[in-house]
Amino acid sequence: MEQRNASRRGFLAAMLPGLAAAAPGRAAAPAALKVVCVGAHPDDPESGCGGTLLRYSTAGHAVAVVYLTRGERGIQGKGLDEAARIRTAEAEAACHILGARPVFAGQIDGATELNRDTSAAFAKLIAAEAPDVVFTQWPIDSHPDHQVAALLTLRAWRASRRRWQLYFYEVNAGYQTQLFRPTDYIDITAVRERKKAALFAHRSQGGEEIWRDHHGPMETFRGREVGVAAAEALVRFSGAASALPTGPASL
Repeated sequence: MEQRNASRRGFLAAMLPGLAAAAPGRAAAPAALKVVCVGAHPDDPESGCGGTLLRYSTAGHAVAVVYLTRGERGIQGKGLDEAARIRTAEAEAACHILGARPVFAGQIDGATELNRDTSAAFAKLIAAEAPDVVFTQWPIDSHPDHQVAALLTLRAWRASRRRWQLYFYEVNAGYQTQLFRPTDYIDITAVRERKKAALFAHRSQGGEEIWRDHHGPMETFRGREVGVAAAEALVRFSGAASALPTGPASL
């Protein structure tokens, strides 16, 4: 088992661009990158790859979180406008903890659209960020808004002249995220408590309960797969695997 874990830890250390420490015989890590994470609702990016975003921001990279909606239908008993105000404030608080800049794409929770116009608008929004790396939701999640977020991102990648690297993240694995087979793992042990704080900022969504029942066990399980205390898992989009001149660097 120890030999297997050692091998998996080696695999863990050869992944995402921009987070590699320079080592003998290896070129120095690249200059600061622009990192974008797309989520359908406030708390999706924090849940699925908040630790990864923290790893980037603490390494000096610029991080933006694009929320497709403001979670307008996410608070029982609240109207769309009031819920949007509450959840926008929670998203801004979470991004402050993550060292990220929040961006709101203007669609409506529960009524997201994937068509020519929304695809063009979203592609323009992403292009304005000039990303090097983008994370988005898994396209066959059970939630329709998650599907739209993923497919809008994929369409933006296809429309872009700048071929950024593209990765999908999981949320509530086995219930919402299905048939997810990771290609990359990110050790989030050192930033786990800060990720929890970002998730807990979503008070209206019961962030503490979400972490206890879903994402805490997920992080532990993914960590066990690669021999660390806590990890996040990603699926690399094969069409983007060699997009950056530097290739996949490391985490």
